[in-house]
Amino acid sequence: MKKISLIIFVLSLVACGSSNSKISKDKFVAENLTGYDAEDLNENYPDANIYQDSGLFEEGTVERAYTIMYPNTPDEIHITWKSEEREEIFDIRFSKSGKWKSAKGVEIGTSYETLNQINGNEISFYGFGWDYGGAVMWNDGTLENSKLRVFVAPNGEVADKFYGDRIIEATEEEIEKLDLKVNSIMLIN
Repeated sequence: MKKISLIIFVLSLVACGSSNSKISKDKFVAENLTGYDAEDLNENYPDANIYQDSGLFEEGTVERAYTIMYPNTPDEIHITWKSEEREEIFDIRFSKSGKWKSAKGVEIGTSYETLNQINGNEISFYGFGWDYGGAVMWNDGTLENSKLRVFVAPNGEVADKFYGDRIIEATEEEIEKLDLKVNSIMLIN
């Protein structure tokens, strides 16, 4: 009887491990999606209420197929594809305070100080008030060669000197007063 119980236990472990699902332990880590195609998304995220369409990106210069998972919820995430066939992801973007995060733990609301800690080197950022406002530069930190693009936004008062298409130079006190937090994350595939 013990042998039969052991055989059933082993077979159940093998069956569970042989699933063709590509989801890892945490299905809300953006990097886990990078090897997926549209069919994989439907299979592995049946609760995502997936919406698909095409639109203009890159300042309106390129048309791309896109997918929205969990639309109109805190977990909304946008995926653009390299082709209409939706076989290879171009990029992944999210900007709502849901469950999504990067593999390194960067999520919407991550503070400027925490970004510096994760990066292991002080970051810099572009000015606000334009298409790429608040874009973070990793400055040879541990995230420099990652495919992670992060944008910060101020929660405090913003002086005119912090606007524009340029890297911002500010004192530690000025940055603290801005109370910068991650407000958008993009993962380039």
